[in-house]
Amino acid sequence: MTERLYHGDSYLVDFSARVFAREGDGSRLILDRTAFYPASGGQPCDFGTIEGVQVLNVEEDDEGRIVHSLSAPVAGDTVNCRVDWERRFDHMQQHSGQHLLSAVIVECCGIPTVSFHLGEEFSTIDIATGSLDARVVARIESRANQVIAENRAVTVEYRDPSDQADLRAPSSRQGTLRVVKMEDLDVSACGGTHVHATGEIGCLLVGRLDKMHGNVRIEFVCGSRAVRRARADYDALSRIARTLGTPMAATPDAVTAQQDRLKELEKACRRLAVELAKRRGRELYETAPVTASGLRVHENVIASGSLGDDVRAEAQSFTASPRAVYLAASRDPAAILLAVSADAGLQAGAVLKQALAAAGGRGGGSTGMAQGSVPGAEALDAALAAIRDVVNSVRLT
Repeated sequence: MTERLYHGDSYLVDFSARVFAREGDGSRLILDRTAFYPASGGQPCDFGTIEGVQVLNVEEDDEGRIVHSLSAPVAGDTVNCRVDWERRFDHMQQHSGQHLLSAVIVECCGIPTVSFHLGEEFSTIDIATGSLDARVVARIESRANQVIAENRAVTVEYRDPSDQADLRAPSSRQGTLRVVKMEDLDVSACGGTHVHATGEIGCLLVGRLDKMHGNVRIEFVCGSRAVRRARADYDALSRIARTLGTPMAATPDAVTAQQDRLKELEKACRRLAVELAKRRGRELYETAPVTASGLRVHENVIASGSLGDDVRAEAQSFTASPRAVYLAASRDPAAILLAVSADAGLQAGAVLKQALAAAGGRGGGSTGMAQGSVPGAEALDAALAAIRDVVNSVRLT
């Protein structure tokens, strides 16, 4: 098995090691010891270089050996290695922050953490509850940052697996347990990399909350990530405030007011569109010629778009007058609407349903108006032709 140098010193960046084995073309190395952390326990692997060659991935194999995947083969029995410190310290901040956040949630709410994931942009924990009040979240965040400011010691010790009485969560790991302790707050079995004191976490910022498989998923960031997130959020809020011409503190109320105003305007626009469609329907009826079947028929075929409220309003207005048939269609998506006046000698629902069924479509409606869809352009043309044949067969006295 590979000796895990990061267990003893998370701050170790430069080290040398003996090549224990090579795999493939020589770009996969197994060393006798390593400070590179392999992906496990929700924490991604370390990056860095071995003899100046980029380390692309680090993982543990089935035999407990740590395999380093490189961008190119490396020669020599002994190699010089360097861990990417920026990535390593970021992971230390996030992972220690997770221990802190999970412990504070237990302290404040008695709710255990069931999973942890350290992502590229933010980290998440899932906690065993169906909901979490926003005021409780604010209290948890405040308490976590208080512990960070107190700069409590974070230490590592090794124990017999039977010694688990004070662990935040029991461990099923076989063999010696590596235990990470956060002074007067948390004791957890963990093989990850951590800071020496809570002050190095920097700060902790809780983000969005989502329901996930009966649990609550909490998004959070720590340290430099939290600073970047806060700066991005501040800049976004500042731009919104300038656009609205309001102080930043008043921006939420201003946005709410704008949304309410927009909803009212949208409702007014829909009402006006319907009124306009009704007027168009009356005008179309007045100009529509009387067909040989004794009906005034209007067809409205559009290339794309839905047959929405304005089309239905136009159809209702057109067929409010006597002996009227209104036929509308959209080619993308392929859909048909048929409306008829009460004295047109037709039942819209029955006519359309029969035409759609013959063309492989489906739909239906009332005696006065019906609507449905067909699989495509060819089926649309077939259904329209069938409806026209029925309309042309009507003879009114």
